[in-house]
Amino acid sequence: MTLSTNDPEFAALKTLSAALGRDPRRTQAAGGNTSLKRDGVLWVKASGTWLAEAEAREIFLPVQLEPLLAAIAVNDERAAKATDFVIAEANPLNLRPSVETSVHAVLPQAAVLHIHCVETGALVGRTDAEAEIAARLDGLAGVTWSYVPYVKPGLPLARAIDAVSKPGTNVVVLGNHGLIVAADTVAEAGQLVERVSSALASPVRPAPAADLAALEALAEGSPYRLPEDPIAHATATDPARLAIARQGTLYPDHVVFLGSGIAVLDDGDTPAALAERAALAPMLVAVPGKGVLIHKDVLRGGDALARALADVTGRIPADAPLHFLTVEQEQELVTWDAEIYRRALASAAKR
Repeated sequence: MTLSTNDPEFAALKTLSAALGRDPRRTQAAGGNTSLKRDGVLWVKASGTWLAEAEAREIFLPVQLEPLLAAIAVNDERAAKATDFVIAEANPLNLRPSVETSVHAVLPQAAVLHIHCVETGALVGRTDAEAEIAARLDGLAGVTWSYVPYVKPGLPLARAIDAVSKPGTNVVVLGNHGLIVAADTVAEAGQLVERVSSALASPVRPAPAADLAALEALAEGSPYRLPEDPIAHATATDPARLAIARQGTLYPDHVVFLGSGIAVLDDGDTPAALAERAALAPMLVAVPGKGVLIHKDVLRGGDALARALADVTGRIPADAPLHFLTVEQEQELVTWDAEIYRRALASAAKR
């Protein structure tokens, strides 16, 4: 069982996946996943792989669709990993299906795109998210949307989507998580992403420039460094972003790549001292008014999530009512086998 790279739809999926993965406004690091259904087979992104690399390496593997759907219907735990449904002979690299494979399966359209779009992220952490989304998507031509409050990714999320989806649903907005669009063709799915993301867009609050000299001085002799993307500094230089970020975690991938929330450096404190006294050194440290520092041992992808935090919080009004992941929900993610596997891949890639 193979799906030729000469197949125009599969080629289109790779091209679109790579474009989404390279755009930090659409998805970050190993986050997000895409799929294509063909002849009873679900070709889905492998866990831990990067959409940005879809044209450069093999990131898709085939899963038997009907047996997987049957398992989802009865809440069979085998559907959570979906490894039992992989067509082994067509998976020579022994890739593991995305943690969201069951989510792709329950949507009937051929092409499904799940991304962590920052425009969506700025809305889905609000307590009034559903009303805010309705104001933007109701009446948008060609869009039938559903909203799912936060639930653990994977099989629980797939069953929640299946339960609330209306006939013809082609857009699913996920509380404290992200966006899913589905269409009959890859091109239509790509167009839908752009239309919906544009409809959900919010103004970006400006942020003062970072004080790089001060940050470099603070980082010297510590396990911290400046982030790769200077946009990440806005989390600390914009007081409104910092006030939001220090309250907690808004979406799962922040926990996976950077840990719970952020640490904020007090006046007179140093990053080295902060790391020394912490039971677990924080991966992201905000220095109010100056910028952020990132731990040198951060997983591959951590820098992308540091920027994402600035992008998302910069689109949230300072007075917006917000809902953050609970401690229990964060623990559910970090102890989940699927995320342990994804972190292991990120750690190996860094080495």
